[in-house]
Amino acid sequence: MLIKNAMIHDAIHEKAYKGDILVKDGKLVQVGGTIDATGEEVIDAEGLAAWPGFVDAHSHIGLDDWGGPTGGTFDYNEMNDICCPQLRGLDSYYPQDAAIPMALEGGVTTVGTGPGSANVLGGTFIAAKLYGNCVDDLVIDPAVAMKCAFGENPKRCYKDKCDSARMTTAAKLREALFTAKDYMLRKEAAAGDVTKQPAFDMKKEALIPVLKREIPLKAHAHRADDILTALRIAKEFDVKITLEHVTEGHLIVDELKRAGVPVAVGPTLTNASKLELLNKSWTTPGVLADAGLQVSIITDAPVIPEQYLPLCAGLAVKAGMDPFKALQAITINPAKHLGIDARVGSLAAGKDADIVLTDGDPMVSNTNVKAVIVDGKKLVG
Repeated sequence: MLIKNAMIHDAIHEKAYKGDILVKDGKLVQVGGTIDATGEEVIDAEGLAAWPGFVDAHSHIGLDDWGGPTGGTFDYNEMNDICCPQLRGLDSYYPQDAAIPMALEGGVTTVGTGPGSANVLGGTFIAAKLYGNCVDDLVIDPAVAMKCAFGENPKRCYKDKCDSARMTTAAKLREALFTAKDYMLRKEAAAGDVTKQPAFDMKKEALIPVLKREIPLKAHAHRADDILTALRIAKEFDVKITLEHVTEGHLIVDELKRAGVPVAVGPTLTNASKLELLNKSWTTPGVLADAGLQVSIITDAPVIPEQYLPLCAGLAVKAGMDPFKALQAITINPAKHLGIDARVGSLAAGKDADIVLTDGDPMVSNTNVKAVIVDGKKLVG
């Protein structure tokens, strides 16, 4: 495929430039310049802009499916166990979710999706492309992060069972990490001798990649104190962490700068449905980006329908965020957040050929998506 005469916004260079894009075998071969190729499918993009496929770092699409929760399958939260790290978002993902083609038509081509925030530990997130009939074919990484949650959600879901205070939530996460670490060390000390190994424990096994810093904790935290508790626990156990939602992040900018961890801000296009959302503001992603943090803007779909991810970035721009930083917040930054930036998030040779063609700025509401290409296949337009 050869795309000719596009105004290219590659999410690497702040200034757009006009040129051609060559795709072969689902990969970007050349971005920019004048390219002559014979025997290629040619798309004349004169008057159109080319963008990387948009990436959402935090969604529940495919698990909390269109029509949910009362009309859907409610496959995103386990409601019988407050600590269930052994669960995998991969095993609940429904590729036929009706929200997926709508997201694709909005230019969103890749998501991090997985368990919700009912539990202190909810299981692993996946990174996936938004097309295909089989999750095993469309998944980029089956376990990009381990979901954990602070604040009101675990409390209100388990208030009559085992969790009624923030300190209880923190204690349960610590206990899970402590026991998993002990289990891991005993396994290592056994040196392969099955007679000396501890009895198999699926929950503890699931946390070993976190303790080995192979995947981060993906910490749902809205309020400033919850954000700082998440950082405190990550420091105690020397594990990697990403911060999700970060509603009051603008209140603790210096602390977040010192921590230097990735932040995913949102969903902001909703009402303050609980007390910990009272300080929700569109200024937050811009404030944190200006402070030098790696900021992603998220929908938490279906809280905000996935196709409106670019609009969320536009509303952040309206509130003062730099437009290029806003573009990066829905492209390369979420790709980095999920650890998949070698494949997606920018238009560069060697990356997956995920391209969105529009007739204007996708962060402006009256812009139309003219074509969406994923892995070199034209799926929309």
